[in-house]
Amino acid sequence: MTPLNLPPLDVSRLRRNGDVVEIFDPLRGKHVALTPEEWVRQHFVGYMMSAKGFPAALIANEIGLTLNGTRRRCDTVVFDRSGKPMMIVEYKAPGVAVTQKVFDQIVRYNMVLRARYLTVSNGLSHYCCRIDYATHSYAFLPELPDFSTCCGDNQNR
Repeated sequence: MTPLNLPPLDVSRLRRNGDVVEIFDPLRGKHVALTPEEWVRQHFVGYMMSAKGFPAALIANEIGLTLNGTRRRCDTVVFDRSGKPMMIVEYKAPGVAVTQKVFDQIVRYNMVLRARYLTVSNGLSHYCCRIDYATHSYAFLPELPDFSTCCGDNQNR
């Protein structure tokens, strides 16, 4: 797999199942196929927990939602302590550029969830923006904020 711009993972989480390499996802409690996007997800979630203080209990992978009558799936959703969506994270494979189309996708998901933060990563480039619902504006942040900052900001939705 491609080396990423994120802290390394514990390789003991990898296993081979026939011809498929799998990685253990501690949030889902099971092994899943190790696709390039999953490689990014596992690294990014690990980074969120270890470097930014996000509690595993408030992070969920593969969250379903209904948008305009169609079932969709958010890659990762982080909840605040009251159980409301605080951040949506969308992952792309390292070879996929983070474009306006990717942001359009996460913004559509946010029409349902109304999270305060939207984050996109391809494992090499990471972007996070904070939405201000009071002023109907958004701002890109220089880096992913830590959990305590997100919780403080989230009170102002």
